[in-house]
Amino acid sequence: MPIISAFRGIKIYIYWRDHMPPHFHASYGGFEVLVSIEELEVIDGDFPSKQLKMLLGWAAFHQEELRENWELAREKQELFAIEPLR
Repeated sequence: MPIISAFRGIKIYIYWRDHMPPHFHASYGGFEVLVSIEELEVIDGDFPSKQLKMLLGWAAFHQEELRENWELAREKQELFAIEPLR
């Protein structure tokens, strides 16, 4: 599970050859969430409200990079880092 970004205690990662729909995983403390890359909606899991808002804002700004990393992961290619939230 390559970590593609990390900020403010949140780690974002994409599994190689993960199931559809295109999504990414995020963890914060003991919380985990799966987020759809296309709709930017939570598919599964739970996150504190403040961190979820930060995560979804970051994802909206980096949506195209998330799509590109998803495609690389599907092909078991090396993923690239995405700039963290500042």
